[in-house]
Amino acid sequence: MSRSVATGRSAGFNPPNRFERLHVEKPPDDLTQYFEDPDPDRKILTQFYLDHTKSILAKNDSPDLGFTYSINPYRGCEHGCIYCYARPSHEYLGFSSGLDFETKILVKQNAAALLEEQFQNRAWKPQVIVFSGNTDCYRPIERALGLTRKCLQVFLKYRNPVSIITKNALVQRDADILQELASLNMVLVVITVTTLDSGLVRKMEPRTSTPAKRLETIEMLASKGIPVGVNIAPIIPGLNDVEIPAILREISDCGARYANYSIFRLPNSVEALFLEWLGRELPAQAPRILKRIRDIRDGKLSDSTFGKRMTGEGQLAHAIEQLFEVNRRKFGLSQKSLMLSVEHFLKRVTGQPSLF
Repeated sequence: MSRSVATGRSAGFNPPNRFERLHVEKPPDDLTQYFEDPDPDRKILTQFYLDHTKSILAKNDSPDLGFTYSINPYRGCEHGCIYCYARPSHEYLGFSSGLDFETKILVKQNAAALLEEQFQNRAWKPQVIVFSGNTDCYRPIERALGLTRKCLQVFLKYRNPVSIITKNALVQRDADILQELASLNMVLVVITVTTLDSGLVRKMEPRTSTPAKRLETIEMLASKGIPVGVNIAPIIPGLNDVEIPAILREISDCGARYANYSIFRLPNSVEALFLEWLGRELPAQAPRILKRIRDIRDGKLSDSTFGKRMTGEGQLAHAIEQLFEVNRRKFGLSQKSLMLSVEHFLKRVTGQPSLF
């Protein structure tokens, strides 16, 4: 009996939380006749919870990442990308990395106030903060809550540089703030483009913006003088690696300044979720995709080793790197990164007038 999948969701189930001793499973196929489906239409609504965190910046020391601090106004993500490396982080909250990650979202309503406290701290040294390092800061609920926009206003107020990573065209809403930051060389927007196939996006990233909207976003931001880069991520061997030249050509035409990529990885329970999704959505392609994933992971499906987890290894990984580099140069995307300015930072201590 095939598993019923929730409408608009990519995860087909909730894998067990590795930190919890108990978990709920669906009844075996031979017993399902005795259970009434509480949700016959499989429409699982998104639930939101207040997150009373006392700090807003997350610090990392990973040698694979080019930044120290990131900011995440939300935990969990409605976008529901089946491959998302952030899914296992939901287990620390007592939830599952599957459907729970897509439908149980924590909201940090005081994110902007916490960020301002950080900038007012005398020990703070201005530096680039990545927005967001874990889950997308632009998602459906952001339209109503505007937490990301409020935080961007704080970045502008204190003149602290920020880099934004998103798959959502909603970033266009904040072009006014981004233009002001760009005038001081304090912002870079990175649009993630996984594929140009809108049908694949609906299956793999069900609540993200379409490829056409992402390209439109690149063009719109670039036209306003806002630096835009693109991350082709994740590259899944046997699925979207062949699209690398086409994606680079399209983003170059839209005005992107630079491009990067990262290889697909399957940390912890993401492996079970992806395998179930692959067998359900792309059964004919599954054997080839799995073989090629193992080709870049030394026979395994995943490798968390620093220096390898985001690039892979072996001949196929090298071929992907060469394909990317040749086309990156061909389409004029030679600028690999952008150095943002920290020289404009304004220290504003509460209760004292600014010297500026």
